[in-house]
Amino acid sequence: MKLLDCDANGLLAVEKPAGVLSHPNKKGDREKALLNARYDESQQTYRILDTEGEVVSTVYLLNRLDSATSGIVLLSLVEDTARSVLKAFEEKKVKKTYQALVFGAPRGGPPVWKDRISVRKAQGGLRASAGGGLSAETKLAKVEPMGGMPPIARLTLQPITGRTHQLRIQTSKRHVPIVGDRTYGDFQKNKLAAKKGMKRLCLHCVGTELEYRLGNRAFRFKVASKAPF
Repeated sequence: MKLLDCDANGLLAVEKPAGVLSHPNKKGDREKALLNARYDESQQTYRILDTEGEVVSTVYLLNRLDSATSGIVLLSLVEDTARSVLKAFEEKKVKKTYQALVFGAPRGGPPVWKDRISVRKAQGGLRASAGGGLSAETKLAKVEPMGGMPPIARLTLQPITGRTHQLRIQTSKRHVPIVGDRTYGDFQKNKLAAKKGMKRLCLHCVGTELEYRLGNRAFRFKVASKAPF
């Protein structure tokens, strides 16, 4: 985990590597998580303990990324800041930008993808699928063909909603699955990409921008992270 930025109100932006959990899902996950610390799911907080088991610091987890996805995660060391930022998420005042490598390239169509996604529990976690469920919207901001065999393109995506596995499902539905996606992707093409060294899910949160309020003051926070692929 790498610290990208912080502000005077205790808001932090860190870069989560691929393969790291945003938080422990079950007993034994602590060493795989963003922080090797006790996690309270009901409060969405990490608790840092001293050698005597007393809480010395509380870290609020403000957003999550799938284990396989890398990029920006927001944390807070201050409760009031955490509440204000979470409110900004609820009011859709947070702009997030992702980059993904996909097989092929989108052909025409509207710049905003609109679908419905349903989620169910499956072995090992959650599984989502297109159709039914909640609305999912994503702005396709940029397409950069990169050639190769099979052909690959870099997409810049800005989710308007935040559904489970939203970007992975929406790209797959449009026949441009994300490179390295072992759940919704093209398994044969993934094998070819793996031989060229692209073994991970090529999805990275590259930007987060928001405005939040404390008292009568508004604060802006903007952070960027470069995709590692």
